[in-house]
Amino acid sequence: MLSTTWLRRLTVVAMLAMLAAACGGPGGGETTAPSETVASAPASEPAETEPTETEATETEEPTEEEGGSAEADGQLKIGTLLPETGSLAFLGPPEFAGVDLAVMDINDAGGVLGEDVEAIDGDSGDTTTDIANQTTDRLLSQNVDVIIGAASSGVSLTVIDKITGAGVVQISPANTAPDFTDYDDNGLYFRTAPSDVLQGSILGEVIVEDGNATVGILALQDPYGEGLAEFVTDSVENSGAEVVETIIYDPNAQNFDAEVQKMAAADPDAIVVIGFDESARILSSMIEAGIGPGDKSVYGTDGNMGNALGEQFKGEKGALEGMKGTTPLTDLSKDFTDRLLEVDPKLKDFNYAGESYDAVVIAALATIVADSDAGVDIAEELADVTRGGTKCTEFEECKELAEGGEDIDYDGVTGPLELSDAGDPTSASFAILEFQENNQLGEKPEFRQAEQGEG
Repeated sequence: MLSTTWLRRLTVVAMLAMLAAACGGPGGGETTAPSETVASAPASEPAETEPTETEATETEEPTEEEGGSAEADGQLKIGTLLPETGSLAFLGPPEFAGVDLAVMDINDAGGVLGEDVEAIDGDSGDTTTDIANQTTDRLLSQNVDVIIGAASSGVSLTVIDKITGAGVVQISPANTAPDFTDYDDNGLYFRTAPSDVLQGSILGEVIVEDGNATVGILALQDPYGEGLAEFVTDSVENSGAEVVETIIYDPNAQNFDAEVQKMAAADPDAIVVIGFDESARILSSMIEAGIGPGDKSVYGTDGNMGNALGEQFKGEKGALEGMKGTTPLTDLSKDFTDRLLEVDPKLKDFNYAGESYDAVVIAALATIVADSDAGVDIAEELADVTRGGTKCTEFEECKELAEGGEDIDYDGVTGPLELSDAGDPTSASFAILEFQENNQLGEKPEFRQAEQGEG
């Protein structure tokens, strides 16, 4: 089923040390080996099959001016590097659903370059495992042209050199760490999620608007946590309030009692928790210490503001009630969310589903414009299909325009992407979410738009 007729030159650039994540990262994830699923139509949930052995990949030294260059074979192959296991596994289902729905729509419209798009699923795990490297090796050995993922910025930092060094495009639907804006990626890394510079600005404004004069921040120790803590601090202070305590914690600690007691002693009006699945344990300690959502203004961010957090407080009615937070999210249409539920009826959240859908669509449109499925050729057109041409909002419509030689500007389910030359969205929508008495998020969040210049 998979092509073996063309040779990939793969250069593995020196790997970064294991860094923990932004919109994903450290945490006590399972160590299950990655599963392998080959599909061109959506599946309700990631398959649970036995892992395959990592296949050997031929390598060749690149020139100083360029990395490896994957050759075209006429069929667009997309691999996913998304969390089935680990600290951000709750984000996996909507991301997989977004990818699967996009592939279905593309193939229903006749595919790309006269062929169906082929999707090959893979688990990213988190930074406590080597699953992402194993999955990346497998996907590269299967000659993918584009990899969608990782969700975790920390995970992406462990594999970005391997992916882009192979001449393969990497598009993350959820990386938010600012590190990627200026990363030396051979022009092959893109993301459909905004930098945390924007999320920090929005959250800080919301905290101060809610009447809080002093703020404490509990943030996990990694690029995501520390970076977002900095941006929230800047926004809070620029809005006229004061950050009186910032505590950076080890997300793999057995307990967080000392950190919580230190925050209780600081006694701020509001407390921000920037973390992942360990946030439930932190919040439990905060509740016991009398500084939980029932006692203080408590805020979260995209790494914990999901119904999966509320499910860890079953039987504790109102434990999270009033906790607010931000996440990159567009006011998705009911038609789109209904279609996602047809792909996966078990979805509880839609976080990053739209960003995943749009990532696949822009990869397909760039392939059409380039008239090539080689990663380097796709990358040259990726930003351009999101800006400066004739507006179009559906793949089939955009495909017809592109095949007719028209310069296109795809506005996706997440709105106008307008990718910068660095591969970042220059505008983004954020949802202001709030937990209700049943420890689930309210159904009608507030949405705010944020803009960022070319970076």
